[in-house]
Amino acid sequence: MPHHLKRGMDASEIKAADAKVRETVEGILAQVEARQDLAIRELSQKFDNWSPASFRLAPQEVERAISQVSKRDIDDIKFAQAQVRNFAQRQKDTMKDLEVETLPGVVLGHKHIPVSAIGCYVPGGRYPMVASAHMSIVTAKVAGVQRIIACAPPFKGGPHPAIVAAMHFGGADEVYVLGGVQAVAAMALGTETIAPVDMIVGPGNAYVAEAKRQLFGRVGIDLLAGPTETLIIADDTVDGEICATDLLGQAEHGPTSPAILLTNSEKLARATMAEVERILKILPTADAAGKAWEDFGEVIVCDDEAEMVREADRIASEHVQVMTRDPDYFLANMKNYGSLFLGPRTNVAYGDKVIGTNHTLPTKKAARYTGGLWVGKFLKTCTYQKVLTDEASALVGEYCSRLCILEGFSAHAEQANVRVRRYGGRNVPYAQAAE
Repeated sequence: MPHHLKRGMDASEIKAADAKVRETVEGILAQVEARQDLAIRELSQKFDNWSPASFRLAPQEVERAISQVSKRDIDDIKFAQAQVRNFAQRQKDTMKDLEVETLPGVVLGHKHIPVSAIGCYVPGGRYPMVASAHMSIVTAKVAGVQRIIACAPPFKGGPHPAIVAAMHFGGADEVYVLGGVQAVAAMALGTETIAPVDMIVGPGNAYVAEAKRQLFGRVGIDLLAGPTETLIIADDTVDGEICATDLLGQAEHGPTSPAILLTNSEKLARATMAEVERILKILPTADAAGKAWEDFGEVIVCDDEAEMVREADRIASEHVQVMTRDPDYFLANMKNYGSLFLGPRTNVAYGDKVIGTNHTLPTKKAARYTGGLWVGKFLKTCTYQKVLTDEASALVGEYCSRLCILEGFSAHAEQANVRVRRYGGRNVPYAQAAE
């Protein structure tokens, strides 16, 4: 049976914090809907001390920002975007339009149609999340989205040059320096100066994730991608240093980022806990990582690999780093995860920044029912049908007529009956089942 050497914050405390976030977001969304641009400006001034003449960057402002980015950084951004673009294209290539004759004269099919307009949120408060621009914008571009707008908060009093560069090279049509819930609301609901989109994508803090949750239905969303989560699954083939490094490597995202070690080695568990404390004394981002570890860090010791799989599926973490004798055992048996990182040679930072898979992934156990952002999220799979012969229409009509009457839908039945009469030559009484 699994036992904890360390537990995180009590569930009731987390629930209370979530309730406060929910209430705050409701208020901001109501303001934006009622007062549009005026509300956006007031909220941006309040939360980011940012109130420019225009939140949208003009082309010359985009070029000015890019000119501040070093050639090395631009080359690195373009390399990362090439990896994301290549993998997204390979994913898209697996998605084929379909047309099949299921009965003589009955043709069914589907088409993959890109969403028309999307809004990409790129976090940039604590850290400028340049990579999030690749994940949302590049992937949407591969899918064929026609209008892509992107928002990122101001960084040190203005647009972050590298984020602007990533948005531009990724293919954004409109770039805004606007952050937080107000940015998500502006893109989803629209204002006097920002035309609304059909879908909101991108990660963010708890407030951004909650805004997306509340707006879902009025617009589409990719998924609920809130504060980063990481789960390390390890055995005695690795040591405490690498486990602690990978835990803190994600905990530094912010003070509410869960970081969990799952192992069948109590020796490794204790060594990892000791290494976490050692690294926190020298880590530049220890303020965030240490708080996350204190409040949301867990260490769980299991009896064997099968038990580790069960615990991992219960946790349903966003990122799962597997460092065991046989990492493929977890690939074959785990069901609930955002993305797997198999073996000690890979790590979550590779996926976050450059390797090519998408880093916008499900959090808060959403991995039980969805995967992460991918090119398919931007494509609507829409069906169609056509009946080519009189005989086929009459045949399907007879079955349809009886099934409609079974459910009490007389007018539905008559839709079938009129075709049985017209194409099958049978005199079916009005709104009765075809016998």
